[in-house]
Amino acid sequence: MSSVPIITFLSPPLPYFIESNRCCNAPGWEHPNRRNLGVFDLLFVHSGTLHVGEEDRTWALKPGQMLILRPDRWHYPVQPCSEATVFDWVHFQTAGQWEEVEDTNLGSLRGDYYSYAIRLPKSMTLAYPEEAISLFSKLHDAAMGTSHAAFWQRQQWFLHILQLFDEGWRTDAAKAPIAVAEEAAAYLKLNFRDTVTNQKLGDVMGLHPNYIARCMSEVFDCTPQQYLLSYRLDQAKLMLLKTNWPIARIAEETGFKQTPHFSRSFADHVGVTPLAFRKKYTGNALPRAIGRRSGEIE
Repeated sequence: MSSVPIITFLSPPLPYFIESNRCCNAPGWEHPNRRNLGVFDLLFVHSGTLHVGEEDRTWALKPGQMLILRPDRWHYPVQPCSEATVFDWVHFQTAGQWEEVEDTNLGSLRGDYYSYAIRLPKSMTLAYPEEAISLFSKLHDAAMGTSHAAFWQRQQWFLHILQLFDEGWRTDAAKAPIAVAEEAAAYLKLNFRDTVTNQKLGDVMGLHPNYIARCMSEVFDCTPQQYLLSYRLDQAKLMLLKTNWPIARIAEETGFKQTPHFSRSFADHVGVTPLAFRKKYTGNALPRAIGRRSGEIE
């Protein structure tokens, strides 16, 4: 399989819709020639063939194929259309980080349990283009609306389109490391209160624990146990701020079997003890009778 560049958007913030339309062009029409347009240009072909280039790469897009052109490069017509050609175009942008890399290299942008790496193929052929056609039609209808509701509708339909491309790319078996890492992360977040060893994770997923660990290190830059610990500690932060629970209960609720182990881990990673963290962000510590039990430490 030939290499397809992947464009990664770290979200939040989400990429946002700007404008769109559907073009029906006669033979002889050419894609506009422009440099540094300032927005991403998403193209999806319904019929005919669209010949377009970006810097030193060229494409002949057929029905059911999509392409994303970057906002910072030269786009140009490779040749005129030889037949009637119908295609959708969408201009969008992001205020967040993004990068384009070859699909054999995940690049520098990685999501975690708060952020998500939206990975879109530079170009792809959709297995079921009918769904994309329906979504583009709904997006164009919303784009012509002038009501307050139309703004939200077009953003929502646009995100549905990105989700369709994101999920379509991830179903490819060649992208297994990302799929494995994200499945493992989802399981760890769902079961963070329980004891989840690497072996148990492997048994649940039906994969060797070493392979899962390698996938997570590649995608999230950490091992499964490091991911689990970080997620547990962040959940503990929320509980310290939102509840009056004593430290022992928070330790138990976040999967730590022993309160001293929880307190040491929290202090090592956050820089302060759980009680000090609570006091810093709530203005005062809990009364000693409520916040401590016999034998409980910070």
